[in-house]
Amino acid sequence: MLDILDRPQSTGGSDLESVDLILRLLELLARSREPRGVSDVARELGITRPRAHRHLRALVHRGYACQDPRSEGYEVGVKVLALGEAVRDRFDVVRAIRPQMGPLREATGFAVTATTLVEGAVTVVEMLQGRTLIEFTVRPGAQLDFHASAHGLIAMAYGPPDLVERVLAAPLKAWTDCTVTDPAAVRASVAQVRRQGWATAVDAVQIGVNALAAPVFDHNGDWRGAIALVGATQAIPEVPSPEQLALVTAAAAAASRNLGWEARP
Repeated sequence: MLDILDRPQSTGGSDLESVDLILRLLELLARSREPRGVSDVARELGITRPRAHRHLRALVHRGYACQDPRSEGYEVGVKVLALGEAVRDRFDVVRAIRPQMGPLREATGFAVTATTLVEGAVTVVEMLQGRTLIEFTVRPGAQLDFHASAHGLIAMAYGPPDLVERVLAAPLKAWTDCTVTDPAAVRASVAQVRRQGWATAVDAVQIGVNALAAPVFDHNGDWRGAIALVGATQAIPEVPSPEQLALVTAAAAAASRNLGWEARP
């Protein structure tokens, strides 16, 4: 892709500037819910309209973008999706968790998410939308706060030994009035997660929303990620039902076995 886009006569800048622009352009199109016009793209990226048009057409030519025939706006092409799927499959934890997500969604009706640690951040790597009237959506690639998410509490409880200290060394954002931001309280929550083997985060990021997460381990017994249900707080309470706990922990155990983990007597 970059050999065409980086020619000085086409981009009007250095090779490095061209690469940076292409990446920003792809990110812009990827996070946009609707096709973006050339002028809109140019304004957003701070470049001229002709330069934006050249790069967009080059992306279309390579299949990384497409143009809506009605609005004439641009959006990401199927090739971006194919690349994303190829990269996501490299995370073996995704392959381990994915087979458990559909059955868990069918058994509960709730949205199901999978996370792992990517470059030091708890990152959503897979999601299945639930079958409830209200949709709870978080896109793959989204990063979750450690202290304000069930996935994050699982990571601190079972992840790298220094993770808790690293998290608590930085300011903790209060997303809602229910977000736990006191370091001592966060430590207590992490300790409780270790004891019980699961985590919830009631109203921590959005009022009325909760998640129930359980850890996934590999053949060495090391934490690799988590699987979780996401739904309304009234449906997934702070202390989930025995059935919900059994389903989530069983799904996590099955995913762990896919990574070679064996339960200790």
